[in-house]
Amino acid sequence: MRKIIHIDMDAFFASVEQRDNPSLYGYPVVVGGRPDSRGVVAAASYEARQYGIHSAMPCSQAYRKCPQTIFVKPRFEAYKKVSQQIRQIFYQYSDLIEPLSLDEAYLDVTQNKVAQGSATIIAQEIRNKIFECTGLTASAGVSYNKFLAKIASDINKPNGIKVILPEQGEAFIAELPIGKFYGIGKVTEEKMKQMGIYKGADLKTKSLQFLTQNFGSSGSYFYDVSRGIDNREVTISNGLRKTMSNETTFSTDIDDLDELLTHISGLSKKIADDCAKKDLHGKTIILKVKYDNFQQITRSKTFRQIINDYEQIYSVSKNLLLNTEAGKRKVRLLGVGISSFDDQQDNQMVQMDLDLRV
Repeated sequence: MRKIIHIDMDAFFASVEQRDNPSLYGYPVVVGGRPDSRGVVAAASYEARQYGIHSAMPCSQAYRKCPQTIFVKPRFEAYKKVSQQIRQIFYQYSDLIEPLSLDEAYLDVTQNKVAQGSATIIAQEIRNKIFECTGLTASAGVSYNKFLAKIASDINKPNGIKVILPEQGEAFIAELPIGKFYGIGKVTEEKMKQMGIYKGADLKTKSLQFLTQNFGSSGSYFYDVSRGIDNREVTISNGLRKTMSNETTFSTDIDDLDELLTHISGLSKKIADDCAKKDLHGKTIILKVKYDNFQQITRSKTFRQIINDYEQIYSVSKNLLLNTEAGKRKVRLLGVGISSFDDQQDNQMVQMDLDLRV
């Protein structure tokens, strides 16, 4: 039986900004683009979240929700420095650490460096040391697998801890709303609800065959986690992510170019937000188009310098789309991706003048 901890910093980027500039304490703070730009929210303080502001939301929309919001430009170098401090605390307890981003990670403390049999005590110690070292709070989830630890860390946020013991796992999952399952997004959630699946207990009634027929390769994962089963190990990542992408399949094929560009905008915002969360910045933008006859094409554009915000990603993706037959032919799927991540990218954030002639 493994002992897994998931540590998740509380409103990390925004909390760093409030710590480094105490005048921001108590105010709604957004880390991201300007309120009059097409940029997106990379992080929102808990004060801002009270107004319904959340990550990936357009900054202009965040401003409309709360005009008194203070917008702060991201400082990835500062966030990375704090993340490294936190990582060093983790290593005091275990070498089995799987970072998910700058502000969250799994730890396997089944066998640990402090000969402590209680994962709960270790999680509390880690949270205390993070606060002593950085002045920031973290939330923790403790359980016997990654799935439950990840969900648990979100339950008592901010600055909380939740423990799910082995004998509690199945009962906890049975009452868990399907939208709270890690790995189930809004589209899948709606599809499941249409099938009468509203919580874990409903999901557990479905056969493996039913789930694989309706959800493909994810079906076996849903089948297992509805029973509290997750055998994934905490893995040490030694390499950089090669590609990050988002795509959408339309319920009805689209041949309206303006509508397709709207979807490109939304996909670009998701990519920019994901990159900001994980401190990733690439040099290659990739467009994926699948026409109504299932013919699939890709287009890409590579630059010398890193691409690091929504406006750049959208501008390149838009021009790539305009150089396809989209609008003249019906499209069933669109995707936007970014790759060629630079392992030296965290040394500086470079703004670039894009050559948009694709």
